[in-house]
Amino acid sequence: MALSSPEPRPAPPALDAHEFNKLQKRLCHQVGQAIADFGMIEDGDRVMVCLSGGKDSHTLLDILRQLQVRAPVRFELIAVNLDQKQPGFPEHVLPEYLRSIDQPFHIIEQDTYAVVKRVVPEGKTLCSLCSRMRRGALYTWAAANGISKIALGHHRDDLLATFFLNLFFHAKISGMPPKLQSDDGRHVVIRPLAYAKEDDIAAYAEARAFPIIPCTLCGSQENLQRKVVKRMLETWEKESPGRLETISRALGDVRPSQLSDRRLFDFMALGRRGDAPLPELHALMAGTPATKAFDPIGNP
Repeated sequence: MALSSPEPRPAPPALDAHEFNKLQKRLCHQVGQAIADFGMIEDGDRVMVCLSGGKDSHTLLDILRQLQVRAPVRFELIAVNLDQKQPGFPEHVLPEYLRSIDQPFHIIEQDTYAVVKRVVPEGKTLCSLCSRMRRGALYTWAAANGISKIALGHHRDDLLATFFLNLFFHAKISGMPPKLQSDDGRHVVIRPLAYAKEDDIAAYAEARAFPIIPCTLCGSQENLQRKVVKRMLETWEKESPGRLETISRALGDVRPSQLSDRRLFDFMALGRRGDAPLPELHALMAGTPATKAFDPIGNP
């Protein structure tokens, strides 16, 4: 899918106090709504906020801290960062910031960088292996420390990009759900920013002057499929403002009877005469063996 890159977007202008308050209220409302809609946080939860140092996870932690003060339920927040031992990683930045805001935190030190660079051939994308190793380290720590929910900083645009990645490159209609259970059933992962736009998050992070740490491991890999899809979405939004919000709402309004997945809807029952299905006729039409009684051309 070859798409031309849209014109670079200008940096968001500095927000005045009124604009910042509106943005902050919007993000708090969207995060609170997502938590309520999907039952993300319950009374007594120990929530691990995975803090990478990017704008998304910084914003997630900041908004959750605000909601924690006035939420009708009590929950604990623990910020956790995985130090992957990337060369030049400023390991002092996050601890200093978290101490300055009196936020409980833990730093996991694991040299996944060396493993990824050793295993992945030169020129290949690193994201898949890096993501699996990072997830394994975080899940292991969560299991050992009584964590009941793992909060990730994926936002609305991430959810949309994942949907189209699966559609275009994996021939399936699936995405990145706001809440899920890990494959082994031991962890519940939540994405409280599921309703928040990336542009809003970027503007908020800039206004709050979070200490942003870029990912130098994969951030320089320009030919990723996700970046192609992201450019497509940016082009759509530029040409038809509001389109991404419409698609986002559509992900929450799925009609199985209007699709083609026989596992989700009983198409066999439609138009059935009487109570008995016609499995042998269906098999015959599909080119598989059927009994002679249902053979319309009388083959022996």
